[in-house]
Amino acid sequence: MVPAKNRAKYFNLVYIAGWAGLGLGPFMASYIDVLNPVIGWRIIFGIGATLAFIVLAIRGHATETVRMLALKGKVAEAEKVVEDMEKKAMEKTGLTSLPEPKVYNFQTKKVDPFYVFKNPKYRLRVIVIMLAIFFFYFGEYPYLTEFLLWTSSVSSLSSIANTVTLYYGDAGVATFLGAIALRYIVEKIRRGILTTIAYGVGMLLGVTIAIIGAVSTNLPLMLGGFLLTNFIGVGWSNQMDYINGTENVPTYARATAFAFMDGVAHLGAAISTAIILSLISTYGAIPIWIGFQIPMVIMGIVLIFILPNTINRSLEEINEAEAGI
Repeated sequence: MVPAKNRAKYFNLVYIAGWAGLGLGPFMASYIDVLNPVIGWRIIFGIGATLAFIVLAIRGHATETVRMLALKGKVAEAEKVVEDMEKKAMEKTGLTSLPEPKVYNFQTKKVDPFYVFKNPKYRLRVIVIMLAIFFFYFGEYPYLTEFLLWTSSVSSLSSIANTVTLYYGDAGVATFLGAIALRYIVEKIRRGILTTIAYGVGMLLGVTIAIIGAVSTNLPLMLGGFLLTNFIGVGWSNQMDYINGTENVPTYARATAFAFMDGVAHLGAAISTAIILSLISTYGAIPIWIGFQIPMVIMGIVLIFILPNTINRSLEEINEAEAGI
């Protein structure tokens, strides 16, 4: 629904709003929980449920994308959406006319969304992106859901459990700030490179610092790890994964392919959160926490070589005109 040259920036706006919840949410939730552990968690979930119903009502009025309307043969409706967008653009910019569109020649046909797997280029892109998100979730979800559970079992941290919880929650604000910072470079650096930076610097390095700080009971070091992990790791990685998953497949399969990538990838979260604590008790905290982050960095490097450069390029150019149907 947005111009190619600003696609990632608009995408980033969505995440700034979302990360305001994910970033500020833990900050507020940690204080609610510590103030009253008996009912605090109920209040937290109650707020989330209320907001979810509000979102459901908003989404019921969302407009279908122009590409999908055209693909379904609803040309008049698509033209009306485009006309409204062009009118608003001219009003906002003060232009009396718009530049001529760049035309790409390609064929479309009605096919099952899973037809995308018959095209070797799309098949490779989908599998590689799915594995990258799989291993990102494999490392991220234990940090988001199991870290405080693990610290509660560390004898040197048990006496300062509330402090650790507050530090962990306070660092959530960095996720929101990280999303804002990404806005200034997201259209300047290739997606695969940014994804790898987010994985390597944010998750691998950030979690490593946090774990070393926790094991050595160095609270400032642990907080620094929290901040780095949230600022770049969580703040950048998710939105880079999602934009990779939606830019690199054709219109007829965009939603289905991404559902496949993200859906299968969540198995990584299910597996890692189920096994990490038992592995830590057997092999130690540092090698397991760090080891869980390494595969995503490897996959990030793979993305650099597999995915095309999508900056300032239309989705049709990236996909249908370049890779076919």
